[in-house]
Amino acid sequence: MKNYTITVNGNVYDVVVEEGVSTGAPVAAAPVAPKAAPKAAPAAAPKAAAGAGSVKVEAGAAGKIFKIEAKVGQAVKKGDAVIILEAMKMEIPVVAPEDGTVASIDVAVGDPVEAGAVLATLN
Repeated sequence: MKNYTITVNGNVYDVVVEEGVSTGAPVAAAPVAPKAAPKAAPAAAPKAAAGAGSVKVEAGAAGKIFKIEAKVGQAVKKGDAVIILEAMKMEIPVVAPEDGTVASIDVAVGDPVEAGAVLATLN
């Protein structure tokens, strides 16, 4: 018998495989309860400026940072593109939720991000 640990959609399963069983009849496996998936390593600290703003600019989808449109200290209006996110081969602008000044850019081009991740902040 061999023991394997398999992760499927974030669920971890311990699986036991018997070798050399050739009875011709199907072998029923005993159910094994899923274990909690191991925690991912914490992400690196964001590159936030000391005076990071209170208004968060968040990713609407998981993807990769394609381009940074704004610079720290730049004034932006509600709806202005701050960062361009690439997801599923599409370029998605991440826009300022309100008027303000860019206080920090917390990502770099090429960084992978999850939906809801803070990409920048505004004052």
